Amino acid sequence: MRRILLLTLASLTIAAPSAHAADPRIAPGVAAGGIDVSNLTLTEATNKIAFLAKQGMNSPLSTRVAGRRFLVRTNELGFSFSASKSARRAYNAGVAPHTGPVNVPLYVTFKKAKVEAYADKVAKGVYVAPRDARVDIKLTKIAKVEHRDGRSIDKTALVTLVSTTLGDPAAVRKLQIEPVAVKPKITTGSLGKAYNTIVTIDRGNFKLRLFKNLKLSKTYGVAVGAPGYSTPTGRYSIQNKAVNPAWTAPDSPWAGAYRNEVVPGGSSENPLKARWMGIVNGVGIHGTGAPGSIGSRASHGCIRMTVPDVVDLYPRVPVGTPVLIGN
Repeated sequence: MRRILLLTLASLTIAAPSAHAADPRIAPGVAAGGIDVSNLTLTEATNKIAFLAKQGMNSPLSTRVAGRRFLVRTNELGFSFSASKSARRAYNAGVAPHTGPVNVPLYVTFKKAKVEAYADKVAKGVYVAPRDARVDIKLTKIAKVEHRDGRSIDKTALVTLVSTTLGDPAAVRKLQIEPVAVKPKITTGSLGKAYNTIVTIDRGNFKLRLFKNLKLSKTYGVAVGAPGYSTPTGRYSIQNKAVNPAWTAPDSPWAGAYRNEVVPGGSSENPLKARWMGIVNGVGIHGTGAPGSIGSRASHGCIRMTVPDVVDLYPRVPVGTPVLIGN
């Protein structure tokens, strides 16, 4: 009988540490997500964390930017919170070597892809495309149309902010971020460089105007297309250039004996005198052997200039220069 009693007492003595080990206590000075769990058992810590953190962890989150508010619920982000794993994390931190108080983050999980999708939604909601500066080309003047900055957000920063907030039950869930300016490719200040040279041809007044850095630089007299051979109107550009170009006569009655022939550059029979600046469909700017025609409708569609004027203009106008032809 005495032997049985001793065995029973021995059994209880051995079993006691097992019961204690099943629900150990967290070390002093340990907190989880700012919640003090010092000296609590894992069960006690789990209950305390669940009670104090649950409401904050499940609260919806909103982001305000540029006067708009974007709400998202935690379940839409794949959010999950475990009080028991948070308590276990606190216990493990207390067991590990440390000095001073320890505050471990709560155990939360969420889908990063869903947080990124939320950031995309916010970004799209506030995005304003930038507007390039441009020029409004008129026959007699060039007007600037100012650029406008666009608006966006730093999506990476928002993802980080949302991720941090989700793990903190005490964090304010009303986020606020500042928009980011999006610069256009062409600013107002760069227009002069982008449109260094512009040519306009005023058919009604027989004037060719050369603009440099958006300001009128020089005006020349010209001849334009005769009735039936009207100089085309519209927005074009200088396509090609040549000095003393050869003339390929068109298959047209007005070409006379030179019809379909190539007339060498510099010859007296060649109507393209001195310089050529091609614009569109065989129409271009060139010198003329009939300076008296300047100021009239006399050509077969081209813009005629006196030889001294076309020689003067030629080096000032690079290929690609915008050309506006109008009345």
